[in-house]
Amino acid sequence: MFDTGNTGFMLLATSLVMLMTPGLAFFYGGLVGRKNVLAIMMQSFVSMGFTTVLWYVVGYSMCFSGTLGAHTDLGGILGNFDLMFLHGVKVSTPSTLTPSIPLMVFIAYQMMFAIITPALITGAFTNRVRFPAYLLFLTCWLLFVYFPFVHMVWGGGLLASWGVQDFAGGIVVHAIAGFAALASVFYVGKRRVADAQAHSIPLVALGTGLLWFGWYGFNAGSQFKVDGVTALAFLNTDVAASFAGMTWLLLEWRISKKPKFLGLLTGSVAGLATITPAAGYVTTTSAVIIGISAGIICYFAVQLKNKRGWDDALDVWGVHGVGGCLGILLLGVFADNAVNASGVNGLLLGNTSFFLLQAGVMVGASLYAFLFTYGMLKVINMITPVKVGKEDEERGVDESLHGEVAYI
Repeated sequence: MFDTGNTGFMLLATSLVMLMTPGLAFFYGGLVGRKNVLAIMMQSFVSMGFTTVLWYVVGYSMCFSGTLGAHTDLGGILGNFDLMFLHGVKVSTPSTLTPSIPLMVFIAYQMMFAIITPALITGAFTNRVRFPAYLLFLTCWLLFVYFPFVHMVWGGGLLASWGVQDFAGGIVVHAIAGFAALASVFYVGKRRVADAQAHSIPLVALGTGLLWFGWYGFNAGSQFKVDGVTALAFLNTDVAASFAGMTWLLLEWRISKKPKFLGLLTGSVAGLATITPAAGYVTTTSAVIIGISAGIICYFAVQLKNKRGWDDALDVWGVHGVGGCLGILLLGVFADNAVNASGVNGLLLGNTSFFLLQAGVMVGASLYAFLFTYGMLKVINMITPVKVGKEDEERGVDESLHGEVAYI
């Protein structure tokens, strides 16, 4: 009944995407100070556990039950609730979007995306948010930001009906997470005790390696089967990350007069984020241009953040927010249905309307994520204080919030 090759590949891709969240924990953990390592890592691992629970109870149903075309969802914004608690899902049930694999595999794969997306945001407000507030943040953000955008783009909802393209999460993952991170920065304000520097660049390197490795499942797996587009997305992922990392390294070397390892690592992640929406829709030559563009534009976005004094501690906005938006726009420019028949042509091939659609949705999605996140934090603060107290921040949130320390 099922294609064993496709099913096996998707199980592997699911495992790779799962590995990205511990990779993110290491990446972020190395970037913060020694007194705050465990708290930032714990936020990623908590997302692995808690988001899985929420996904099982209601998340998958909100994302993938019903469609706008069949008038079975909620206005094209959210799915219905027919599949709460995975009601009716059996071993033999095929995926409605990809019938060659079991629905259970599709559910697990999409769950890994739901796990890592809110975890990305945590790098922006490291050292400053209390754990109870984070749990409320995680719940509300998934319910009112992530789940609706998954349904609208990938679940047969409103944006899909408009013709919006997003191969693996430029809109659904990076843009909305990046601008939610920026809103979080504006709400919680600057750290009272700023980390002088990344306490462990080797830990950052380990995290980058795990993220890069997992990203092959993130992008290539989004084809949901093994074919030429799968290979294209795989290759484009590596090419864009490599060109972005080298571009960032050379640019920073020219400006600061020294080649920085941390710059190489950060640039690679920027390239990975930027190619994500376009990975299976553009040629490899376009992926090279996308990678170089990511290395330049995300670098200067981080410099802008520094100049403006925004305390986005781990550059979530500059890397993921700007990178995701850039990828959405460049997909609008470089999309080529000669490489993927399910895609469309972009601006360079005469399709101006597709470029304008991508640009408009990019702005709308980012603005909604920013405004909702800022308002949501204000509401959460009425329930439980969001910000860590001055004494706790000075002591280090590992010990003050969790009673543990990473290093003795």
